[in-house]
This record gives sequence, structure tokens and C-alpha cells, in this order.
Amino acid sequence: MLILSANDIQQIYTMRDAIEADKKALKAYTEGQSSVPLRSHFRLQHGQTLIMPAHIKNTDICGLKIVSIFPDNPKLGKPSVPAQVFILEPQTGEVCAIIDGTYLTQLRTGAVQGAATELLAKKHCINAVLIGTGGQAASQLEAMLTVRQLKNVAVYGLNKSKAQQFIYDMNKRFAHFGANIYYSDNLDEDIAQADIITTVTTSNQTTFNGECVKAGTHINGIGSYTPEMHEIPPNIVEQAAIKVLDTKEGVFSEAGDIIDPINNGMVRPDQFIELGELILNEQRGRQNEDQITLFKSVGTAVLDVYVGYDIYCKAKAMNIGTYI
Repeated sequence: MLILSANDIQQIYTMRDAIEADKKALKAYTEGQSSVPLRSHFRLQHGQTLIMPAHIKNTDICGLKIVSIFPDNPKLGKPSVPAQVFILEPQTGEVCAIIDGTYLTQLRTGAVQGAATELLAKKHCINAVLIGTGGQAASQLEAMLTVRQLKNVAVYGLNKSKAQQFIYDMNKRFAHFGANIYYSDNLDEDIAQADIITTVTTSNQTTFNGECVKAGTHINGIGSYTPEMHEIPPNIVEQAAIKVLDTKEGVFSEAGDIIDPINNGMVRPDQFIELGELILNEQRGRQNEDQITLFKSVGTAVLDVYVGYDIYCKAKAMNIGTYI
């Protein structure tokens, strides 16, 4: 059995690798080539644990993610949201890999946004806005920089000092992209200039003013994942010419910023398509430079398992990781 840490993954697996794997995973999902049982949820004395399995039928890739939320873990010097992904060997059914699930989740979540942005954003994008500076933010930034040659990225977070430290770190880490990453002191102004907007928060209120969004902007809603959370302004959900979801089943049951506009009669469920449908037929994407496009994701175990297996295969071929 192969044990793969975040450092192991970083040595061999790029954001571009993850974007391509995510596309294949969601294509299989939309084609009905996957099985994703409801996640099991256990409330424990000091926190909660989720078990999320998935099976991709046409490749026989199978596995599961175990993720826990234990708020007091930092007092013990441990992460508050530990996660591991278990991959099964298709030929034998044995667990063949245990992968750092925290980093894998960040990577595949950034990559699914990158896939959507690559397919939906205008070809020539200059300015972007990233809202949120938490654990998912770095991979979201990397994905945008990977699929478009951005010149400026405005970053906004409620904690300005934390955001400025994030910006300092990201300017060093992603210097090779050549983008100017800076703090947004005037979010409305930066939104008005943005070609791409990505919001990755757990906010219960919309994170930007939809009235400021210009024609032709592509918007990604990545952070919110419960009916109470609302990152995307309702008028943007209504106005978007192309509305794309990672999975209809997940978003329609979990994402408040999509559920509420549907319930309020602003949009209909049949106006949305899955990213897998767009991957299968790119003609369903952007038709002109003035369309506002929207992508909403709440995540699915199909991504964890497919990307995890892809990482395992590459690590095995390159002799990376620790065998036990």
C-alpha cells in the first residue's frame, strides 16, 4: 500500500494534470458511468466525520474520502479538518493507496473551477477577483492563473491582515505567472473591471455586488455548500446566459445561492447544465464576448476518487511515496 503526502503529490502532479482529470471524472458522471452513494455522517463527541465513496464504472476506479471536522484539534497541534482518500486496486479490491485528503481536496476543487473557467471565460482575460483567503484560496488562484494569462488579480478577505499575508505568499509562490496580485481596497471597482470572479467563502450573504459585474464576465461560486450559504448574488444567477453546475444533484440540494433563486421563481432548474455536458459538447458554452457565465460547485466524491487514482498511478510509475 502506497502512502502519499501533500509533498509527494506536489512533486509529481500539477494543476493542469488535475484539471484534465476533473474533466474526465465529470464527463463520466454526466454519462452515468459513476455511482456516488449518499455520504455517511457521524456526529462524534468532539466533532463530526463524513465518509464519501464513489465508483467510476467504465474504469472500475473505486475509493472513498474520510473527512472530519474537529474544531479543537488545533489545540492539539493537529488540523481542524483532517482528511484522507483511500483508493482501491481495480484488479484485487485491496486498498492500494492512502492519500493526503486535505491537499487532494484543495487540488481537485481548484481544478474543477479551472476546468469551468477554461471552457466558459473569454479567451483574453486580463483582470480577475478572488474573494476569500482560506484553505481553498491558493488552489483557486492557481487554477485561474493556469487557464488564463491574467495581468491583475485583486484579492479580498474580511481579515485584511490575513489577506495581505496571503497575497505576499502567493506573489512569491506564483511569481512565474507574472500576474500582479494585490489587495482590493475597493471591491466594487475591482468587480467592475473583472473578467473572472471567483468567490470561495462560507458566507451566508452574497460576497460581491452583482450590479457592478460587467458584460462578458465569468463567475465561479466555489465555497458555499449548504442551503443557508449564499455567495452569488441572485441577480447574477438570473442574468447569467450560461449556468453550469458540477452536479445538478449536489447543487440543487445543497447550494443556497442556487436553491433560493429557483424557489423564488427567478430561474428554472432546466436552465442549468452540468459541467460534464459542457465537456461533452463545448458548443453549449459561451457564444459571444458579452455573455455573463456562471459556474457553481459543491463538490463530489467522483473528483476525489478519480484524481486520487490518477495521482496513485503517476506516483507508482515514478516511485514516489512510502510503501507500507
